[in-house]
Amino acid sequence: MKELIKRAKKFLVGGVNSPVRSFLYVGGEPLIIKEGKGCRLIDVEDKEYLDYICSWGAIIHGHANEFIENKVAEALKKGNNFGLTTEIEIELAEMICNSIKSIEKIRFVNSGTEATMSAIRLARAYTKRDIIIKFEGCYHGHADHFLSKGGSGLATFDIPLSPGVPKEIVQNTITLPYNDIQNLEETFEKLKDKIACAIIEPIAGNMGVVLPDLDFLKRLRKLCRENGSLLIFDEVITGFRVSSNGAQGLFNIEPDITCLGKIIGGGFPIGAYGGKEEIMNMIAPLGPVYQAGTLAGNPIVMTAGKAALELITNFTYDYLNRLAEKLEKGIYDAANDSKIEILINRKGSMFSLFFSNKPVKNFNDVRNSKYDYYKKVFWYLLKKGILLPPSPFESMFLTTKHTDVEIERTIEVFYEAFSGLKNE
Repeated sequence: MKELIKRAKKFLVGGVNSPVRSFLYVGGEPLIIKEGKGCRLIDVEDKEYLDYICSWGAIIHGHANEFIENKVAEALKKGNNFGLTTEIEIELAEMICNSIKSIEKIRFVNSGTEATMSAIRLARAYTKRDIIIKFEGCYHGHADHFLSKGGSGLATFDIPLSPGVPKEIVQNTITLPYNDIQNLEETFEKLKDKIACAIIEPIAGNMGVVLPDLDFLKRLRKLCRENGSLLIFDEVITGFRVSSNGAQGLFNIEPDITCLGKIIGGGFPIGAYGGKEEIMNMIAPLGPVYQAGTLAGNPIVMTAGKAALELITNFTYDYLNRLAEKLEKGIYDAANDSKIEILINRKGSMFSLFFSNKPVKNFNDVRNSKYDYYKKVFWYLLKKGILLPPSPFESMFLTTKHTDVEIERTIEVFYEAFSGLKNE
């Protein structure tokens, strides 16, 4: 492992292709994985881990799922990309549009970043406005206009969060606190007909899981409609994770545009954005908004995505919810046994552990959690063969390959970990 990490750091930036994989937040060296099967990962030293990362939510049916693998193997025999339309991408598009009623037409891309970036461009073109609203703690990919941090006052324009992003790129981006109705209302009152869109994770999953106040989401929907702005739901994580019609189905709130990814690719790279026909017809070749991709609609990815969605039934969510509820209760019981204050935010099979005795409803609340505790619990569980996300700002997930056996083992190890914290 050490030699491979050394080689990785020589040729890959930081030894990784995505920052969270570096284990920088929790300290120590990252894992190098050689194989996954079901709900487990195996590293290059043949150590096995019970996986609660699940490819950051993209895996819902477990690693190396036989049904998906067989479908992909059949598709590979026919060729891996044609650069032209195939029947399988039409079929996947139909499945998604039939599941998520706010999506009448869809466009496939290759990542969540592409999906959100394209959705913003479309919203600006449709409304003929420039200003976008996003919410602190939500992550919508690494396109320049999302890499911004809030200005110094209400409804002030943002400044770049990353070097290489010109101020001019984010000068039309406003970042507001999540779940804050007052700031939201005041911003719309101040800017009115200048706002092209608001983009939000309807269940935030990139500052840990932070659940929305339903009144906040409903007010956001109403303000966008009243002011001629579009509402974009980033459901890259929640799409087909919390229900077959996403968080919007759970909350009965329809956005104008929905961004998807992860699960709809069956573990392969994918993104998509879709919405009402009138809006989507603005995209080339029907309209003036240009967006294209050589590998968009790749038949192998489409095959894997269609297979993944075929495996999802109502039982899938009932099963995952039951396991997640059992794990949540078990972790709470373990914490109470050691008098450790925790909070678990959960919706369906996505959840986060915060070391806090107060509700966590926005990014400021997230910052106030005791993250030293998270690091200690992370390493204790890892030594016991249980893999949590190597950052408290990421969600944990379950797959249909997790069973009561794995849940009970995880609860047992949490009892041990919390006992260690109590005795410090």
